[in-house]
Order: sequence, then C-alpha cells, then structure tokens
Amino acid sequence: MGATLRALRALVLLSGFYLISLVLLAALIGIDVALFDLGAHGFAAVKIGIVSVLLAVPVVRGMFMLRTPRGEDPAAVEAGEADEPRLWALVRELADESGTRAPARILLTPDVNASVREDARLLGLRPGPRTLTLGVPLLTGLSEAQLRSVLAHEYGHFTAGDTRLSAIVVRGRAQIGRVVEQFHATADGKVSDERERQERTAAKRIAKGKKAREVDTRHTGALYRGMAWLYTQYAKLYLRASLSTARGQEFAADLAAARIAGRDATASALREIPVLTAAHGFYLESYATLGLPARTLPPLGQFFGGFGQLLTARAAELDKLRAALPTGPESRYDSHPPIAERVRRIEALPADGRGTAGDGPAQALLTDPARTLRALEEAVLTAEALGFRRTADWPELLNIAMAEGMTSAQTPLHRALTAYNGRPAALADLLDAIDEGRLWRVAERLPLSEEAAAAKGRAFREFARPALGDSLRTMVLAEFSACSLLSWEFSWSRPAAVRLPGAATTAGASPEDVFQAAVDAALADRPDTAPLRSLLPPMAAQPA
Repeated sequence: MGATLRALRALVLLSGFYLISLVLLAALIGIDVALFDLGAHGFAAVKIGIVSVLLAVPVVRGMFMLRTPRGEDPAAVEAGEADEPRLWALVRELADESGTRAPARILLTPDVNASVREDARLLGLRPGPRTLTLGVPLLTGLSEAQLRSVLAHEYGHFTAGDTRLSAIVVRGRAQIGRVVEQFHATADGKVSDERERQERTAAKRIAKGKKAREVDTRHTGALYRGMAWLYTQYAKLYLRASLSTARGQEFAADLAAARIAGRDATASALREIPVLTAAHGFYLESYATLGLPARTLPPLGQFFGGFGQLLTARAAELDKLRAALPTGPESRYDSHPPIAERVRRIEALPADGRGTAGDGPAQALLTDPARTLRALEEAVLTAEALGFRRTADWPELLNIAMAEGMTSAQTPLHRALTAYNGRPAALADLLDAIDEGRLWRVAERLPLSEEAAAAKGRAFREFARPALGDSLRTMVLAEFSACSLLSWEFSWSRPAAVRLPGAATTAGASPEDVFQAAVDAALADRPDTAPLRSLLPPMAAQPA
C-alpha cells in the first residue's frame, strides 16, 4: 500500500472519531425522546435525562478537541536575525536546499530537541507561519554538520515525499492523543474530588466520635471511564493504522537529511542525539540542580552552560553509549522507528564523500554563546529560582549543597536511635550506646529483612553491620561538616569525593583509610570508639 493510500485510510479512521461521537449523541437523544414519547415522568426520568447530559458533555468536548489548537510557545529565547545572523543564514540555506519555506521565527529552548511547527489550519491543508524550536544542548553537543542534518530532517517532513494527507496523519495522531488524555483526566478528576469529599465526611464523623466509613471510589466517574475506554480503543486502532505512515515519514526525512547534509553527518547525528539526551538528563540532576535544596544556583549562565564541560570530561564514557544504540521505540505506538534501524538504513547508503573531518562545533553559530545561556536562564527558570544566591564556581556549589545535605540527613540509624532514646538522634548518644554495649539493641529498630530480624547473635550483627556502617559514616561526616572541617572534591568526570580533615593521617595512611578503620573499630564485635572519637571535634567526641 502506497503512502497516499495509507494516509487516506488514516483519514477515514480519523473521521470515525467524529462518527462515534455523533452516534453516541444520537443514541443519548434517542433515549430521551423515547422516554418522553412513552410518557415517562417523575424522578427516574429526570435522573436518566441528567445522566444523558453528563454523558453528552464529554462527547461534545471531544469533538471540539479534535480541532488543531493554536500552537503555544515553550519557555525559550527568541533568536532574532539581527542577533544571530550566522544561525539564520544556515537555517535559510537549508530551507532553500530542501525546497521548502524557512521558519518565520527561531526559539532557543533548554531541551535536547529540534522541531519545526507550522500553525496551519484545516488539519494541515492550509499552510501557516512556521516556528523552529532548537535546543541549546544540541548546539552544545553537535557539530555544525550534525546540526545541518537535524535541521534538514525537520524540513524533510514537509518535502520528503510527505503528501498533504500524510501531514493529516501526523496531526491526527497528536489530536487523538489529546482527546484520550482529556477523558482520562476528567475521570481521574472525578475520582479525586469524590475521594476528597468522602475523606472530609469521614473526618467530621470521627470528630463527632462516630465510626467513619471506608473511602470507596470504585464507581466514581464510571461514565467518564467508560467513555475514556471507548475512545482509547478506537485511538489504538487509529494509531496502529497510521503507524506505518508515521514511521515511513521518519525514514523519508532521514533520507532527505542524508541527501542535503551527507550520509556520515546524518548517521552520526542519529547516534549522537540519544547520547545527548541521556547525558543532559544526568547533568541536570547531578550538577545543575545540585544546589536547589540550599537555594543556590551555579554561576550566572552556567545552569545550562556547564553541560559542555561535562561532555568534554566524559568523552570516553559517552563513546561507549554511541556504540550501544537503543534498539526499540518508547512504545508500540511510537511514530519514530528504533534509532538503531534508522542508523542502519543511513549507514547502508553509498558513500558520498562528505565526511565530518574539520567540522566545527554548532555552538559557534551563536554570536555570543554566554549571552544566550544567561538569557535562557532568565526565560526558563522560575522567578523564585532566579532569586537564589549564585556561587563563584562549581566547587563552591558542591560544598554548599553537600553541607545542606549533611545537615538534613536522616539515615535509618538516626530514626532507630531516636526511637530507642526517645529524643532526637545525636552522634555523642550513638558513641555512648556503643561503649555501653547497647548498639545492637538500637540496631533491632532498623528496617530489616525477615531473615535479618529473625537472626540472633553474630548472625544478626553481620546482617545489620553494613547498614550501621553507612549510617555511622554519614553521621560522622555531618559532624565534620557542621564544624566546617569537611570539603568535597568537584569533578566533571567522576562522582564527588569527600576530603576528610587532614589531621586524620597516620603512618602514611590516607585520611579515608584512617576514617574507615575507625568506623570498623566502632562496629566490631568488641567495639572501640576511641579511634573515632580522636578524629572528631572535641565537643562531639566527649561522652554525653
């Protein structure tokens, strides 16, 4: 079946969404009319009429939701042609080579993604202005040749054999997803409201000394869930029918990119994007947002700007990711074929003599990358976050963040000691418990497996010792941190390493070795806290 026939089939199925809605509305109206003709009156007739209206509302809303909504801009920095002439020149050049219209606007976003949105009407049959959204992480991590391939791929959706009806397939998939999500959201909202109502009622009954009924929402929102189920089943049918068309469009856009940007650049870009996606998620979680609990941000412009330093420092690690391509789509209905399949098809093309040797970084297309990164922070971060203090450098951010984490640390041993003593846990109390032989009674209050909880004597101690060791280390490090004796070694290429007080060195042993030996001695079958107390500040080392 050709692309046009597949698209026509998907269009017919899309019209089926409206047909289902019209049939449901006709059935509801027919029930009400039949009851009226039969002379039905009273509470039962009124109740059936109300139910009909409640069912009709989501159906009608669903029909209107199938219209294409006006595109909404993401949080981004708009790149004007006067500000970014080199980037605009590349974008226009690729549009000309692709034989399609250039975008009217370029938005720079914080995501590892690029797309061209057209604010068209009539499900894509009537063209409109286009907007290119381009992720700054792509500019950071891609070469200029790879970026050319990415942009040519996006233009390829408008030119690489996609008919107008194929464009309808793309829009139809997106719109049907919105309809199904709305029905599910409505059903979930009904359940949430009912649960809240029942919980309030239960609280009032308890306050009056009465027994509260168990919260039960099994039948709440059943009508909406039924509608959601009906539309979901039809959506699955539509998605399956349009899947080959959608994936065919992706392959065609890849071929268009290879024709314009070159086989090697296209294949390497396809390999690079999953790597950048994984690396950027890791960067945001482990570096950029590290200081948020302490209301602290990296230096100005570095919230997104540090990503390039991580890519450079972990180049060898990222090379391994490039070699191990992901093999499957995110879901069975994903419109994008597996990356591995897309790379295989591109690399199987004949060599075209256009390599990537000597190609410069895509970020060089920006007039002032540092200015763009600062502007991106202003556009993306919340007003509250923008008010946080800024550090002078990344090591300072790490030390502030780790000090905050140590101050608020609550290990299983903290909770066990609190439960045992009936007061907030303190390191001095723990050392006293060890000296007095009460440690293993405290350990009985740790969260343990059934096997560990049933063990006795030495077996129990062996089960509990690893958890005790981890928690004891944390408690001692927190004490060092509270006394400003602790610092951390920042690195882009490996996890942060703790720098213990320099006084903890004997006979050539490292501070870490001495510290670990002191922890082991405190948790031995014949415990000795003296080595650990000798490392602690005087007040923390004294028995309570």
